[in-house]
Amino acid sequence: MAERSFAEEVLKLRAGDGDTFKGEGILAITKALLQSGVSYVGGYQGSPISHLMDVLNDAREILGELGVHFEASGSEATAAAMLSASVNYPLRGAVTWKSTVGTNVASDALSNLASSGVTGGAMVIVGEDYGEGSSIMQERTYAFAMKAQMWLLDPRPNLPSIVDMVEKGFGLSEASNTPIFYMMRIRGCHVTGEFTARDNIAPQYSDRNPVQPRREPEKIILPPHVYAQERQKISERLPAALDYIRQQKLNEFFPGKHEQLGIIVQGGSYNTVIRALQRQGLATAFGVTDIPIYVMNVAYPLVPDELIEFCSSKRQVLVLEEGQPEYIEQGIQTVLRRADLNTRIYGKDIMPMAGEYTGQVTLEGLTRFLETVALPGIELRLSSGEVEALRTPLDEADQQALLENVPPRPSGLCTGCPERPLFSAIKQVQQDIGPFHISSDIGCHSFATLAPFNLGNTIMGYGLSLASSSAIRHSLPHKSISIMGDGGFWHNGLTSGVTSAVFNKHDGILIIVDNGYSAATGGQDIPSLVEPNQIIATTMDTEKSERDDAQSIEDACRGAGVKWLRTVSTYSIDTMKDTLNEALTTTAPGLKVIIAEGECMLNRQRRIKPLMKQAINNGKRTVRARFMVDSDTCTGDHACIRLSGCPSLTIKPNPDPLRKDPVSYVDNSCVGCGVCGTNAHAAILCPSFSRVDLLYNPSWADRMAGRVRGAVIGWLQARTERKQLVVGL
Repeated sequence: MAERSFAEEVLKLRAGDGDTFKGEGILAITKALLQSGVSYVGGYQGSPISHLMDVLNDAREILGELGVHFEASGSEATAAAMLSASVNYPLRGAVTWKSTVGTNVASDALSNLASSGVTGGAMVIVGEDYGEGSSIMQERTYAFAMKAQMWLLDPRPNLPSIVDMVEKGFGLSEASNTPIFYMMRIRGCHVTGEFTARDNIAPQYSDRNPVQPRREPEKIILPPHVYAQERQKISERLPAALDYIRQQKLNEFFPGKHEQLGIIVQGGSYNTVIRALQRQGLATAFGVTDIPIYVMNVAYPLVPDELIEFCSSKRQVLVLEEGQPEYIEQGIQTVLRRADLNTRIYGKDIMPMAGEYTGQVTLEGLTRFLETVALPGIELRLSSGEVEALRTPLDEADQQALLENVPPRPSGLCTGCPERPLFSAIKQVQQDIGPFHISSDIGCHSFATLAPFNLGNTIMGYGLSLASSSAIRHSLPHKSISIMGDGGFWHNGLTSGVTSAVFNKHDGILIIVDNGYSAATGGQDIPSLVEPNQIIATTMDTEKSERDDAQSIEDACRGAGVKWLRTVSTYSIDTMKDTLNEALTTTAPGLKVIIAEGECMLNRQRRIKPLMKQAINNGKRTVRARFMVDSDTCTGDHACIRLSGCPSLTIKPNPDPLRKDPVSYVDNSCVGCGVCGTNAHAAILCPSFSRVDLLYNPSWADRMAGRVRGAVIGWLQARTERKQLVVGL
């Protein structure tokens, strides 16, 4: 169950020659792969290309009709190893993952692949997660491409360019016998548009037409072959790549009337540059520009002939390169100096050294460049001062007012998330015992490092939390605690964490959050996925039915040698606290593993809401749980919010005129998980929480019970009012 279904959209992939294909960049990439005759596709989900894996999964039927093999890989390393199919055989293949963290995981296989070279086209579609919307450390794919000598494509973010570069990318890979990176930024993944489709091409070799086994010893990654492979990269593959790039015109030249100036930019940043020029009155929305632009759809390798051709007639050129170090700018400087060209290159001297070149940043840098060169005939609509004033429409007083009246809202767990009660339990145990050292991990649970939980010291990588506590555990007053998701467990945690910890007699605690899916990347299936029964439950104790092919996390841990293991429902806060205390105080040797079970609430709601709506429409008796706070009982302490942080928990004015503190309030986004009330009980807070069952299509028994309850409550209220009158007299 992914974040969304593309079942309807993938039907567009059947478009034939001459048809107009409309859709998102992700769909366009998939269509381009099919038009390129790929034999196999794989990958591992992650922003910003999770939807590409979802599209491929929903398109299994179409892929099967063509004979294209598809599988969701266990990790990025698994996906990269798939590309070995293209080493000896003319099989075109593509894999995808999130960069740069995914590329780091896949680096071993990629380095070997780049060394041996390929026969069939091999493409890695990397989701470049760099800039303001990024969820990871700030690094770029460019460095790895240079290091491994893999060509890096960065197409202009429009559908015709995206499709054309996929098809020509396979040609580039085969012409130079080199695997390539195809970089997709988040805007490119979700840009919409149209292009003229071509027929899908069935792969030359598949299960219908098997390839004959072939052995090429010179492609084995062992000495002495590796020395020859390194020489071939430079003496044969690089020249072949440069020839193909020039002949196929993969890079683009856009002329302008001010020929003394120029801009060099990667394809993925082209739209931002055109918009900046348009705002200064130097370009149109359709890309007609007054300043000549050289667009590098192939960001690596640089093509010296094209750079010399572009710069030879220019006095000043601006190089727009996001991030640091300035690899492209240094390379251009080297090319021009060797050619004895004195073109003045501007780059990081007037542009930020680090960070994404957003629209505002690009406009500021472009304006500084044009004002510096001061070419006659160029009139700017906005001066540097006016551009800088556009950074924010708020003055200092407005910003201060926001800080004083609007509280900061850090990223957090969803309403009803099963991980919220787990961290509430840890926080309560920590208050009793003292601070813990907690090794956190990649995934939804990483949000527990933020308010209101503030739990977690380090995040080292997907599935690496247990490994990251291996050294510090000897210097702590308590056992070290590591938290890992089920996705991270299967990705890397079982081998690098659990197996290693058992081998090294790690006397720490590992909490595996088993929410049923790879939730942080959109809710994709994982090996331990257990199918919930199709019932409408009013509590979080959802019944489950085992899949025949489900792989148990508990069995995997026991198979790795774990002796102390407990499985606890995350919503049972008291039980979780008792289990944590037991793990912290037991004298049993070795690793302690707690599997915290609770279905991802987003996926749960996607599953049960349609069922509930259908049941209500069909007249079936349906119960939905909701929670409320009694305003008369609430003390205004808000400990419930500090312990939980649920988005459905907020505040409202106190109805008691004698009390000033606002009271807690549960808004309509409540999904009835009950964590707020359970926290109030487990932490011995105020008894202001109540559960209310909303009953749809009540039976005659429900109606009768309701009338009886109403009569009893009315009698009790009337008696209370009579007593109050007597006291008042």
